[in-house]
Amino acid sequence: MRCEIRHTTEYRYPVPAWDSFNQVRLHPSQETRQTVRSFHLHVAPDAEITSRKDYFGAIVHHVHVHEPHTRLIIEAQALVDTHAQPPPPATPMSTLRAERRRNTEFLVASPRVPSGDWPEIFGVRRPGQDDDLPDFMMDLTTYLFRRFTYDTKATGVRTPLAEFAQHGRGVCQDFTHAMLGITRQLGIPARYVSGYLYSGGEMKGAEATHAWVEVLIPGTGWLGYDPTNNCVAQEKHVKIGHGREYSDISPVRGTYYGGGRGELDVAVHVYGEQ
Repeated sequence: MRCEIRHTTEYRYPVPAWDSFNQVRLHPSQETRQTVRSFHLHVAPDAEITSRKDYFGAIVHHVHVHEPHTRLIIEAQALVDTHAQPPPPATPMSTLRAERRRNTEFLVASPRVPSGDWPEIFGVRRPGQDDDLPDFMMDLTTYLFRRFTYDTKATGVRTPLAEFAQHGRGVCQDFTHAMLGITRQLGIPARYVSGYLYSGGEMKGAEATHAWVEVLIPGTGWLGYDPTNNCVAQEKHVKIGHGREYSDISPVRGTYYGGGRGELDVAVHVYGEQ
């Protein structure tokens, strides 16, 4: 599928801001399941823009606006071809033993995904060593999809996982952090993925950057599972990057002087064609 993406972030300030410095993670990743054909970053007013790769391999643009301004627009445009991936073969849970040591960072606790008895808290059965890992992950995806309620007003970016566990209402970020807490407690290396979703009106989470989980399937590689939409991440999912949790791969964040209490608007449009 070919996906055309336009992501616009607009800040408005009641009084001029200056020396605005932003870290922007909006460049889709180049990998087996997707090919980036083009990417453009437009900033108004004029800005100094540099780029690098972060620890996890995502492209980060540093946007520095020196002059005073009351409005800042950061618009990313991308054209990406996504490719269907074959389903993984049967893979017993026991095959993870050899993978855990070199993937420790995707098994340990992090600030937004703290340690805890998350399988028991969310009512998830612990699999046996002979159970099939891909089957278990798809069953878990379906279970969380049915257990949680998608509600854009129920949580914010700083809502703790323990609070989400109490009421089970939230957005893709919450669904993803819950799945990460469960899988890591079960010894399954898993990472947070930020990206885009082409929904055509059929899927949840397309109104902004989307989030899902990638799990290590030995012999296959990292495979994405989307508990918000009860599916494997395939051609309708465009990946930007991954990390341990949301804060590792947040789309835009920064600092500035002056400005007062600003307002933020974000608009994401993803157009797709086969």
